[in-house]
Amino acid sequence: MKILVAVPCLDMIQTQFVDCLFESMRFNEEYDIQFGASSLVYDTRNQFIDKAIDREYDRILWIDSDMKFDSQTLAYLNQDLDAGYDFVSTLCFKRRPPYTPVVFKTCDMDKTDHGVIIPRSKVYEDYPEDCLFECAAFGFGMVMISVKGLKRIVERYGRLLFCPLTGFGEDLSFCLRAKSAGERLFCDSRAEVGHVGQYTFDSKMFKR
Repeated sequence: MKILVAVPCLDMIQTQFVDCLFESMRFNEEYDIQFGASSLVYDTRNQFIDKAIDREYDRILWIDSDMKFDSQTLAYLNQDLDAGYDFVSTLCFKRRPPYTPVVFKTCDMDKTDHGVIIPRSKVYEDYPEDCLFECAAFGFGMVMISVKGLKRIVERYGRLLFCPLTGFGEDLSFCLRAKSAGERLFCDSRAEVGHVGQYTFDSKMFKR
């Protein structure tokens, strides 16, 4: 098993993230950690797609450089992909009030009679706890996908899967393309990650 650990970043990486990264992966040769620095995060993510396919990795573990996690989180994601799920997100929360989960119950776009695109999405605030559940979209704070599943989307849309669609960021744009290609997206709420800022933002902060 070859797993590309894809970390897009700008000019700073949280020290808590680095501690988690190496504590969870330093003795596991399956993980190949690579950093991508660019002012355009979607460009960095698209470059990781090239690496994953061209270098024949089995999975991509996307991690933003401000995530806090442990080895059990990785175990849950790998178990999910071993069970045949190709697109699985952890449970991650925004760093700003109201600290909602970055998992969506609905995510789509409408077009008016005048051709104006209207993005629509609804956060999954009442998400099921401690289980794997299907969702419409998720942020890419920490997501594991299979390269075979990625290739199915590439066959339809090419490799620039993170280029933003009107009104959406690069992560939800990827999810919209994946769903349009017939893929199913999941979140594993057992695999919760902290979003590092002045505090570690997690489900306790959201519920409070």
